Amino acid sequence: MDPTSTWEGGAGEPQVPGDLPSATLTLHINGTERTLTLDHRTTLLDALRHHLDLTGAKKGCDHGQCGACTVLVDGRRANSCLLLAVAHDGSRITTVEGLADGDRLHPLQEAFLERDAFQCGYCTPGQLCSAAGVLAEADYGHPSHVTPHDAPVGVPARLGPEEIRERMSGNLCRCGAYPRIVEAVEDVAP
Repeated sequence: MDPTSTWEGGAGEPQVPGDLPSATLTLHINGTERTLTLDHRTTLLDALRHHLDLTGAKKGCDHGQCGACTVLVDGRRANSCLLLAVAHDGSRITTVEGLADGDRLHPLQEAFLERDAFQCGYCTPGQLCSAAGVLAEADYGHPSHVTPHDAPVGVPARLGPEEIRERMSGNLCRCGAYPRIVEAVEDVAP
């Protein structure tokens, strides 16, 4: 960290001197166009949390290993802690806050509630965004490591428990709610 940086109230992103490179970019966040001027080093996760007050995505490991920061970028799931915001100018980003349709919960959110697929809730936003990505990937016919080799390509993949576990394996849950998460995703899968 730059020794001349200061912290915003101890909880935010470092303030950087004005001579560091920055860029103005537009992100389409949960259906709303947002224009930001950011330091080139700002991750998408920090842009969401510290510049847009969208705190659903969590900073867990900050190394792309836990999945707590998972969001959808142009419909595909991604670890937002690994993405530089400036590289996603014009992208469509969906966070957990954007899954619901107004007051109507997304079917995955309803299934997580019904199946009690969360405990502490820290990983839940990333789990939900990842599950939404899993459903889309399967619908497009994208295979996983456990998809049978003779499965037809480009045909929606069947999401049984083994497929769901494999596809969701990048999202960790310290509380061990995995069986309930698999059941919730399976409830929503076609």
